[in-house]
Amino acid sequence: MLTAINPMASATQALTSLSGASTGNSAISFGGAGASSTPFSELLTDAVGQVNQLQNQARDAVTGLMSGSGVDVHQAVIASEKASMAFELALSVRNKAVQAYQSVIGMQF
Repeated sequence: MLTAINPMASATQALTSLSGASTGNSAISFGGAGASSTPFSELLTDAVGQVNQLQNQARDAVTGLMSGSGVDVHQAVIASEKASMAFELALSVRNKAVQAYQSVIGMQF
């Protein structure tokens, strides 16, 4: 019997693998006694750096494919999709942060 795929578990696993953290040790903690002391700006800087690294890998793969230097088509497509998905995730996080900022600014005290 096939088990249902949990989209949150797969997304969490993908984000954990992108950040280089191990499965049992999350780099991001949401409150509590074991809260991480990493500043939010540093987390964003690291995320943008990782997106940039994926973009560079995709560019190199496509360049290698076009020049015929031994890069397979599927490797170039996978690298491009990884870069695209990472960029879309970063863009969504930015949009949510801007939306939260605008909500705070619109509050009346």
